[in-house]
Amino acid sequence: MKFNKVLENIKTYEAGKPIELVVREFGIAPEEVVKLASNENPIGTNPAVAEVIRKNADKAHLYPDDSMFELKEALGKKFNVDDDNIIIGAGSDQVLEFISRALLDEESSVLMSQVTFAMYEIYAKQMGATIVRTSSYQHKVDEFIAAYKEHKPKIIYLCTPNNPTGDATSKEDVLAIINAVDKETLVVVDGAYMEYAAAKDEKYCIEPKDILEFENVIYLGTFSKAYGLGGMRVGYGIAQVNLIKELYKMRPPFNISTLSLAAAIEACKDDVFVEESIMLHQEQIKRYEAFAKEQGFTYIESYTNFITYLFDEGMDSTKIADALLKRGVIIRNLASYGMNAMRITIGTAKQNDVFFKHFSEVIA
Repeated sequence: MKFNKVLENIKTYEAGKPIELVVREFGIAPEEVVKLASNENPIGTNPAVAEVIRKNADKAHLYPDDSMFELKEALGKKFNVDDDNIIIGAGSDQVLEFISRALLDEESSVLMSQVTFAMYEIYAKQMGATIVRTSSYQHKVDEFIAAYKEHKPKIIYLCTPNNPTGDATSKEDVLAIINAVDKETLVVVDGAYMEYAAAKDEKYCIEPKDILEFENVIYLGTFSKAYGLGGMRVGYGIAQVNLIKELYKMRPPFNISTLSLAAAIEACKDDVFVEESIMLHQEQIKRYEAFAKEQGFTYIESYTNFITYLFDEGMDSTKIADALLKRGVIIRNLASYGMNAMRITIGTAKQNDVFFKHFSEVIA
């Protein structure tokens, strides 16, 4: 069987290892496994949302409202935009896929930072596009503008806060990049972790309304992180109407489930749960920062719900990650990104206690 030639240069996305795998491979009881690898909300799901999911379980045989009117109305009120400015995806990943399919071909290129969300590259390569990266993992304005002028990419990805590093780009710098490109280049502002950045420092807060005046910019958000709905797979894109209309041509019918739609609608009603999630994060991340300083290694200042530890040549992130895995602690090794580093989701106090215990023993 002959497959599309573009598949030859695509690596499969490596998701965080599930708890079930650790249970099977190492014989560790499920309740003893601590997963701090996929940036899920450690509090779990809002109880009110969980109740709505249960109440709607008997509707699982029905297709959802394909207009997604209630969810778009809720998001419109939240961000002060019109319903027509919004497209819903099965996670913001799916909106990224729509964007790639709508704009890219073998003659186009995309621009992103040196280390960023892997799916930007994967979706672009599926369309045969060329990948252009800046020399830094940070989104430095001068590097992006220089690369834009040289390569004239069809899409520029600005992931802020950035995954998997955790750093953020100020609104001022994001607008500087947007203003430097012409209307034929789409700028994607991926704000999957924006709730955390906004709570930490206002200058890193980017609202969809801030960039809606630009016809060549789209803002992406998700319910997977602060809202605790990673398993429901609901994300969204917000942009001018003409851009959203074109992306709708890529969207399959009923692209999120009946239960996902009900959960996201309910999640929009309660900001308290999100605030509590962020407060836990702000409290617990201080422990990770203090630990790194005590042990003498570096971390990237985080504007997300995770932290990235950077190691020198005396420590090997792969060996550390493997040793932790055998102890039932799942973190994200960043060796596949070319970094001797690991990304750790900030868990509950109890989960973090377990991490520090095992991590201290491993590095000793």
